[in-house]
Amino acid sequence: MDLGVSGKVAIITGGSNGIGRAAAERLSAEGALVALVSRTQADLDQVAGEISTSSGNEVIGIATDVRDEDAVKAMVEAVVAKWGRVDILVNNAGTALGARFMDMTNEMVEQDFGLKVMGAVFCTRYALPHLVANKGAICNTTTPGGKAPGAGSQPTALSRASGISLTKTWANEFAEQGVRVNTVCVGLLKSRQHKLRWEKSLEKRPDVTLEEQYERMGQNVPLGRVGEASEAGDVIAFLCSERASYVTGTAVNIDGGSSPVV
Repeated sequence: MDLGVSGKVAIITGGSNGIGRAAAERLSAEGALVALVSRTQADLDQVAGEISTSSGNEVIGIATDVRDEDAVKAMVEAVVAKWGRVDILVNNAGTALGARFMDMTNEMVEQDFGLKVMGAVFCTRYALPHLVANKGAICNTTTPGGKAPGAGSQPTALSRASGISLTKTWANEFAEQGVRVNTVCVGLLKSRQHKLRWEKSLEKRPDVTLEEQYERMGQNVPLGRVGEASEAGDVIAFLCSERASYVTGTAVNIDGGSSPVV
């Protein structure tokens, strides 16, 4: 399927690994020009080079802390200066942070909201005029926990609920200008974070391989396995493409059926 994104310009935050990288790989393979955003330039340079070599299309990395509004403004300006436009924005920056209420500090809430909510607000604020000019698309990464949170899932569930709310609000506000906004609610996927946890667990369980760890984790998923980042990246690319031109204001669960809500 031709997604119709060839020559379009995409900004992807949290783009140096995991879901962000997977979305970048798919969009670049489809012919889009991709700007990867995260905080470490060395990581961005390596990943951008790898994706560009694979796809044959130009990929750049711009080190930016999305919690810093001035830095976000400069990043968007740099993308526009290079390619003259922005057509796609993927607000993907974020990590999992969970605690029970009595253990949750103000600093945890501020950190989580700053990265996931305000980061998305800043990126959208400065990309929006360019998205309007090109009738572009936004995709926010959230989680099923933003719809149906479990105990001990705050502040991430709290910030992801905000992301889902922003998605619907923006979809309604921006529709008359031709900009579509959707969110992917991502469940259990293979990630660097899980790999780091596995490496730490080797101190107590040195005989457990990473794949065995994933097999155990996947036992509680209805589809019986942990998902791949590419499975989220493909959906993000579709939602931001011409093939999804009548889809806006929706939240798509990518969780193997784990969420108790649609």
